[in-house]
Amino acid sequence: MNSPIFKFIAKALFIFVIWYMLYELWLLPDGSLDYWLSLNIIGVSAGIIDFFGYDVFTVNRIIGIGEYPGIEIVDGCNGIAAMGLFLGFILAYPGDWKNKASFCFVGIGIIYIVNILRVITLTITQANWPEFFDFTHDYSTTAIFYIVIFILWMVWVNFADSFDSQKQKAFA
Repeated sequence: MNSPIFKFIAKALFIFVIWYMLYELWLLPDGSLDYWLSLNIIGVSAGIIDFFGYDVFTVNRIIGIGEYPGIEIVDGCNGIAAMGLFLGFILAYPGDWKNKASFCFVGIGIIYIVNILRVITLTITQANWPEFFDFTHDYSTTAIFYIVIFILWMVWVNFADSFDSQKQKAFA
């Protein structure tokens, strides 16, 4: 019960429960953070799609191309839950708090960028290949999203472990 793996799992579960309660009981019902992030992602995605010459439109949380109906960025698709998952993994793993804070900031930025690329991919897929939209939405982009989170966590694990071993050598 005192193993590092058990401690990590216990801390991660505790953080996930706190995050879940915070999000489900306060942030989600309030809606302002989800709404702001969804509009932000749509605005950035629309700018990039427009840059590539598509006739893009946005209406509230909907982004589309031309006469196609577009896609809606609803709560749960804007990346907040994934960011919480990422933060839980990083905060539960041992390491220096300054390094954790820096890595969390960088990781959230990467997750944000991946989500924008996801929205761009889904918008273009919906307009050009609507028969592949469901597969792309349900499997491809979602899998890539969580693979990126896993890779970020693995980078953190290796970084934190190498930093700790360097620190131990310095004090030996």
